[in-house]
Amino acid sequence: MLCTFASFVRPRAASALTGLLVLALAPSLARAAARVGQPAPAFTLNDVDGKPHSLAADQGKIVVLEWFNYDCPFTRKHYDSGNMQALQKKYTGKGIVWLSINSSAPGKQGNYPADKMKQLAAARGAAPTAVLLDPDGAVGMSYGAKTTPHMFVVDRTGVLVYDGAIDDRPSTDQADVQGARNYVALALDELLAGKPVSTASTTPYGCSVKYK
Repeated sequence: MLCTFASFVRPRAASALTGLLVLALAPSLARAAARVGQPAPAFTLNDVDGKPHSLAADQGKIVVLEWFNYDCPFTRKHYDSGNMQALQKKYTGKGIVWLSINSSAPGKQGNYPADKMKQLAAARGAAPTAVLLDPDGAVGMSYGAKTTPHMFVVDRTGVLVYDGAIDDRPSTDQADVQGARNYVALALDELLAGKPVSTASTTPYGCSVKYK
């Protein structure tokens, strides 16, 4: 089976999904440093052009971290529908930094050489600030990234203010994008308005991150 799924829990009520498998977290993920309300773990990763990009360089800006795997059907749902690209364009246009991170290990689903990953991103019309490669999984594990997609939001002070699912529709059906409550958009709109993030944590859904 190519994809292993993490359970999804709505913020106020548990929601079971038939056929959804619970991801058994590795000890390294269970001990992940990332915690909502605490400084986001620092990192530096190369983008698909081989240029280093550090979280520290974006201090003073709102930052979105999107874990992705183009071969995962849950990631495909949000890209094939145009949902992810629309979010990327909307919020980078408002000065937000959007970093798409791939933590698939060599030989695992979703891992590609940098030039191929660049081609795949372009073919999908992806519009993040940068596409970053994390083949050894160190950054993914430091955040406790479990699924693709798994979304994180860092505020202007460098504090992690959102960790979880992109929305409340844990399916691979593109039709579910419409009418979904998008937690990332909600968090970003609140931050831009100078408000605290009202839903700071949800349980992500999707394929397991293909760590080594």
